[in-house]
Amino acid sequence: MTGESLVNWTIDGVDLRDLPKVSLHDHLDGGMRPSTILELLESGGIVVPESVAVSGDIRAMTSDELGRWIAAQSGSGSLVDYLKIFDLTCALLQTEEGLVRVAREAVLDLAADGVVYTELRWAPEQHIHAGLSLDETVEFVQQGIEQGIQDAAALGQDIRAGQLITAMRHANRSLEIAELALRHRTAGAVGFDIAGAELGFPPSNHAPAFRLLAENMFPATIHAGEADGVSSIESALVDGYALRLGHGVRLAEDISVEEVDAETTTVSLGDVARWVRDRGITLEMCPTSNIQTGAIAARGSRMEDHPFDLFYQLGFSVTVSSDNRTVSGTTLTRELGLLTDAFGYGLADLEAFQLNAAVAAFLPLEDREELAEIVHEGFVDAVANARAGS
Repeated sequence: MTGESLVNWTIDGVDLRDLPKVSLHDHLDGGMRPSTILELLESGGIVVPESVAVSGDIRAMTSDELGRWIAAQSGSGSLVDYLKIFDLTCALLQTEEGLVRVAREAVLDLAADGVVYTELRWAPEQHIHAGLSLDETVEFVQQGIEQGIQDAAALGQDIRAGQLITAMRHANRSLEIAELALRHRTAGAVGFDIAGAELGFPPSNHAPAFRLLAENMFPATIHAGEADGVSSIESALVDGYALRLGHGVRLAEDISVEEVDAETTTVSLGDVARWVRDRGITLEMCPTSNIQTGAIAARGSRMEDHPFDLFYQLGFSVTVSSDNRTVSGTTLTRELGLLTDAFGYGLADLEAFQLNAAVAAFLPLEDREELAEIVHEGFVDAVANARAGS
């Protein structure tokens, strides 16, 4: 975690960490504690993959040094380079011990950041190289999630969590992974995703998997519009029946903004952008990650250049997530703080983002309504507590 990520962001005396949050886009293997990475390296006899460029021995680093080093690797401006650190984290998550532990710690860390509901996404096919079956990996992650929920409750932190079972888009196992997700739909799996290098691997490659899921009324969110453009998003919608878009940031390429004069600006939405907005298809936005991977490079490299506010002002269903907490050196609180600094948001705006996420969660309607109420009441309580303490 970088020093900046430890900043205490406040709005009207309210610490953003105290606000109830909903995290829809959080990769399990991208949020491993640096201390856990070091301990698993020490105990597992793992060789650091050659793809992970490192000067010196990772094992000789302190957890703080490792956290800073990992975060520093993420700013290359390339999604492909950004993903290389996952060669290391996935190598460490090939056992029951590792999967249970990391899932438990993820839930605890998110709960400590004020998250009340999360969907942890991860790719089981990347965790069977030491002999585990696909079903065993899902079961072990679920064990860890349930342990984390119980341990968080003991600390007075209420959180719910589900699994987003993910297939790697450059591989050919998506139908098998979709069947895996369906087998565990009553035991922790709440949705399906495809992830990995986007360019050249469109959702249409996995149409049979998405068709199977749709036939069984099982929801999908798809990484699209991160390292590829509008055509990838269109494929996610048409071929993948996506109910949400992972990132979706390059949907801005389908929006034309023209300044007519100093007082007049015209905005025109293309067919894909209009469909996403008008149908309420949720954008899972991860601002820091989008800067690090170059997803907004055509617009700039600052938070102020991110199209998040453009989408928000135009009425899109925008949400905020951290993507990979350790790899990006961030937290959901930090993401909200950075957006607030960039665009001048207030508490009402931050609540709107959380309510959007609650409505878009892959939960039954009654549970989504309950989650939205938890969010609203939490914001009201946070404001009241801040006023009482002032």
